[in-house]
Amino acid sequence: RDQLSITMVCLGNICRSPLAEGIFNAKIKGLGLEKKIKSDSAGTSDFHIGELPDERTIRCATKNKITIHHRGRQVHRTDFREFNYILAMDEQNLKNLIQLKEKTPYQNTNVHLMRNFAAGGTGLPVPDPYYGGEKEFEEVYQILDEALDGFLSHLKGEHPHLFE
Repeated sequence: RDQLSITMVCLGNICRSPLAEGIFNAKIKGLGLEKKIKSDSAGTSDFHIGELPDERTIRCATKNKITIHHRGRQVHRTDFREFNYILAMDEQNLKNLIQLKEKTPYQNTNVHLMRNFAAGGTGLPVPDPYYGGEKEFEEVYQILDEALDGFLSHLKGEHPHLFE
């Protein structure tokens, strides 16, 4: 396949996942791979469909020179057909994704916990900053930045032709 597609998933799709999508898109663009790798984000809940990301997410992204163009959407069964990789922010969202995947005929999508790509493959959740402040959003940014570097290294190992 000449193009890879990745979606990042949290609960509401207004904090962690749109920030992850923005960071990943900036990294892809920096590598000149935006025609080969596309990314998106979604939530397992329907709480924020159509909404813009949380204003603290946008402020954190802007502070880190990241642009976010996203409106909240809910994960759908067809995402398992559309995306090669789905990265969950925590165990509960991972569990929800695996349950949804089992109800689809699309079994080729790789579903992973985001922080498994961080140094040491921690298996820890990306904490939900929703009830926190600027500090918590910045911590999430740093966690995602590191994990997504690890994910890019993983992709380079799995799909070296895309990085040529």
